[in-house]
Amino acid sequence: MEKYLRSWRQDALNRGQHESAIYIGDKVLALTSKFPDASESEASTLRIDEFEDNDSDAFWLAQVHFSNNNFTRALALLSRKDLIARSTACRYLAAHCYIKQNNFDQALTILGEHNPTDLIRNNKSRRKVQHVTLRNGKHPTSRGERGDDREREDSNNVRFEAAMCYLRGLCFAKQNAFDRARDCYKDAVRIDVQCFEAFDQLMKNSLMSPAEELEFLESLDFDSVSSPDQAVAQEAAEFTKMLYTTRLSKYAAPNILSDATETLSTHYNLADNPDILLARAEALFTQCRFVEALELTTSILCASQSNEETNINSPSIPAHRHIGHSPGVYPLHLACLYETGATNALFLLSHTLADHAPEEPYTYLAIGVYYLAVSKIAEARRYFSKASILDPHSAPAWIGFAHTFAAEGEHDQAIAAYSTAARLFQGSHLPQLFLGMQHLALNNMTLALEYLNAAYSMSTGAPGSTPSLPSNESSNPLGGDPLVVNELGVVHYHQNNLPMAAKLFQQTLKLAHTLNCEPAAWIATRANLGHALRRMGHLDEALAQFDECVRVGARGKGMGYSPFLGGGAGGSAAVATASGVGGYEDRGLVGSLHTSRGLILMQLGRISEAVTVLHEAVRVLGASGGGDAAGGAGAAGTLLSRALDMWADEGSEKPRKTGESGSRSNNRGANRTRETMGKDRVMPEDSRRRMPPGTYTEEWTDEVTHAVTPVAGSGDAHTVEMELDEEADGMLRRAMDRVRGGRSRRAAAPVTPGSSSIETPAGNRGPRSGRGHPRK
Repeated sequence: MEKYLRSWRQDALNRGQHESAIYIGDKVLALTSKFPDASESEASTLRIDEFEDNDSDAFWLAQVHFSNNNFTRALALLSRKDLIARSTACRYLAAHCYIKQNNFDQALTILGEHNPTDLIRNNKSRRKVQHVTLRNGKHPTSRGERGDDREREDSNNVRFEAAMCYLRGLCFAKQNAFDRARDCYKDAVRIDVQCFEAFDQLMKNSLMSPAEELEFLESLDFDSVSSPDQAVAQEAAEFTKMLYTTRLSKYAAPNILSDATETLSTHYNLADNPDILLARAEALFTQCRFVEALELTTSILCASQSNEETNINSPSIPAHRHIGHSPGVYPLHLACLYETGATNALFLLSHTLADHAPEEPYTYLAIGVYYLAVSKIAEARRYFSKASILDPHSAPAWIGFAHTFAAEGEHDQAIAAYSTAARLFQGSHLPQLFLGMQHLALNNMTLALEYLNAAYSMSTGAPGSTPSLPSNESSNPLGGDPLVVNELGVVHYHQNNLPMAAKLFQQTLKLAHTLNCEPAAWIATRANLGHALRRMGHLDEALAQFDECVRVGARGKGMGYSPFLGGGAGGSAAVATASGVGGYEDRGLVGSLHTSRGLILMQLGRISEAVTVLHEAVRVLGASGGGDAAGGAGAAGTLLSRALDMWADEGSEKPRKTGESGSRSNNRGANRTRETMGKDRVMPEDSRRRMPPGTYTEEWTDEVTHAVTPVAGSGDAHTVEMELDEEADGMLRRAMDRVRGGRSRRAAAPVTPGSSSIETPAGNRGPRSGRGHPRK
């Protein structure tokens, strides 16, 4: 009868019929509860397995109450007959009930505060002995069927001990004792490598650095995975290790992650599995390949639309596709939408989640990201705060909350928020990186260097404070974040350590290439390298870097990387020209590149080319819609005025050297025309007197120390020169009119994408910071 009732109880529990399972389970427990009602003489005749069956029936009835969220009834049942003290499984379930009731102190009282670390060694030894006996085809003792049951029971007890280590970690994490929580999670996985919950907490909350994660994975005993068939057990061990590898930080070891993902996708046919797709999307996001990452996250949300085509840049995804997915996919999907400027899709997703999942933390995260995308900083901060309250261990919520302060230039509040994130997510280098950026914005170079060195060490595991790449980049077992190296270069640049800055910028580009990063994402770093080379006097190399920036930028603009280029793919112009957080505003990267090229051409004496390039810079900056981007046209316009003066002087010297008296009057007339058009109109005479020749570069760049020496031009006829002067004057007048009109319509600059975008001042004034990526 007991066997029949247990089968009925389990079947009802499997179907989710909890009331039936409770009713039948109570009858099973009543039939097997013989010991409390038996006399002392009768108790001595009871078999021990009857007593154990009674404990098992009590545990399963309490498990039914737990599944039905009746935690109080489950605790009341487990408290009877001293089940918590006698049974490991009952002790685990009772502690879990207290945790569900947020009674963490009572849970720790039941669990104890110390992990059974002796099981780590004993567990391995026992399983090695078991492996040897299975290989020899005989048992160490002839225990029979009863001995096999006891061994199975011991294995279950070991698994419950590992699960209790996991529960200890949860309690310590709720009490903000993150070091003890990390140790509990690690012991849980060491005791039972199949305790995925503990491993997931380690990875999700970034409790270890990428190098520590890789080292911990290699230390796990995957050979302990058991199976009746030893060949299957060995394959299962390798399969489990590959699954765990996909959960590592994507900065840890790109080659190992790529191999594991590829094997799972091809050999095991898991290419369309949401977790594998998410791992691939995270790797693409760290490489700044946002469009490709967005395609994968969108395919996860539209997994059931296998026969329908989905356009990732249009909000045509049915609303019901946005819900019912793993919470881990939403932060990455939101970040991809934000980076690509898809504000319409963000708006739809936020409304859908608010209607169907109003109590989930990622719902408020989505709303906060949308408001950040449309530059409503106060509203974004409110919803990020709400998300962090619902889930205090949500890294995207804390990083977004800190970004809202940085976007408004509130550096002290941003530093406080980033410091909290650094304390909560001790293994993530992103809070350290953003702290370094904030101190850089405050001109605290010493603190900025300290935080950035810490971020570099955490992202790569490399000791020391000076980043360096091996001669053979492919042999480097660790990855790393190129953005950290770029920011270190910016710090050295502002400290006038130009050789080190140039070396770090070059290493950034090499590392980005090694990690297969999108080249368009690192235009700012290449521009930084160009500025460092220019200040070091390597003008030809600097010009080559800026030419490469323009070439890659034009190609990237067509690829949809609008946040880097001021383009317009996937969103409105206001969003596409979004600027960085942390007080560094985007002043038009394309315009600043042309301005820098023009300045170098002037230093090289190629004045006619400089005039053409500076005209383009004024046009781009003046057409940027006002704000600081249009304000950058002032520097380009002033340099253009100087270039036109120099061009006019070149033209006035050459006719005088010809010695032809018949053309002197014409030359004088041409010179007067050039003076009127190139000097009086472009730059007032009193203004020219106030700015001595050779000092204009310092006034606008604070960098260049070499004066520009006029070089004879190539104009042959004064008529050609007059035509060029007239054309240049007309282009300049139209550009300056647009600049004045843009300044009158100046609007607030929007902010760049969420967890990872801080830039140094653009234009000619210094290097630009690159763009980063959030960690959830």
